[in-house]
Amino acid sequence: MNASDALRLLQTPLTELDSLLQAAGEARDRRSGKRLTYSPKVFLPVTNLCRDKCAYCTFRKSPREAGAKTMTLDEIKEVSAQGVHLRCSEALMCLGDRPEAVYPTYQEHLRRMGVETTAEYVYEACVVALNQGLLPHTNAGLLTKTEMEHLRPVNVSMGLMLEQITPRLRERGMAHAGAPDKEPALRIQMLEEAGQLKIPFTTGILAGIGETLEEQIDTLLEIDRIHKRYGHLQEVIVQTFRAKPDIVMRDHLEMEDWELVRLVAVARLLLPDMNVQAPPNLTPLAHRLLIRAGINDWGGISPVTQDFINPEAPWPHIESLRQTCALEGFRLEARLPVYAEYLDWVDPGLALSVQKNAERIAHVAA
Repeated sequence: MNASDALRLLQTPLTELDSLLQAAGEARDRRSGKRLTYSPKVFLPVTNLCRDKCAYCTFRKSPREAGAKTMTLDEIKEVSAQGVHLRCSEALMCLGDRPEAVYPTYQEHLRRMGVETTAEYVYEACVVALNQGLLPHTNAGLLTKTEMEHLRPVNVSMGLMLEQITPRLRERGMAHAGAPDKEPALRIQMLEEAGQLKIPFTTGILAGIGETLEEQIDTLLEIDRIHKRYGHLQEVIVQTFRAKPDIVMRDHLEMEDWELVRLVAVARLLLPDMNVQAPPNLTPLAHRLLIRAGINDWGGISPVTQDFINPEAPWPHIESLRQTCALEGFRLEARLPVYAEYLDWVDPGLALSVQKNAERIAHVAA
């Protein structure tokens, strides 16, 4: 499918949506059958300090702001243990972009903990989570190739949202104006370097932050281009902006649920052989439509921790989500944070941890 065809589909009006959803659902069924997956996880916000100031973010803090927090390794250990007890397999390491570059007090804090960079501290956190029995998946913003190579032996997968490919969003007054790490060329470079390192990788599109429909298509096509070259993009997230009262973009209009569903369907048709997911807590009233639009995965869902990026949006209860899937003719299954088709890509030193976690989630009701 070329860009013009994809754009035409993305302009489908609400009154004609059913045929688009049918085509996308059939494409998903040919790939994945009647099976939908999710990753039982704990969300570990290693630090919410960040040098970027995205206009839609409530997660990031400056060191003196209320709520600024860097988790200790003891806290990582405690939350990880809770996750193992509740049959989780994923330790999601999520944090701000390189805060040591702009906050000297944080740099000093890192040195007191025996490391120089946040990436080095994330490595230590991953070791703690592994020792407790979980499989780390790190999303630490922009990392160098050397940093990813260092983290690879303690992560079964890693991730970075491409968000949007257009540099226009870096202009004054736009969503990424205060976020140097959201420069599209830098994020594309990291995605390509992860492919060179053969790291199972998650990326995705963040929609509704000021981009055009044409730019949404360009972003999906860039994801497709990178994956065709390296084959490492294990899943693509299609996520929507949500307005919050304490963000710069608090008055920015949100996409309607049907517009997100339409984008998911086009993503499925553009990426027929890839795992496509949409976070269920951001569109709680559209789960059945998302299934019809061609997702085959719900992403990470935690019985332990909140979504620290979207704390106002609770995770769905697994049994409720299972019933919704069943109403659409699908069975819901737990999966590892690395998809089965990428298990051979995982560092051999993690093989025993992968096996133990596979046995653990096999006991989660299916």
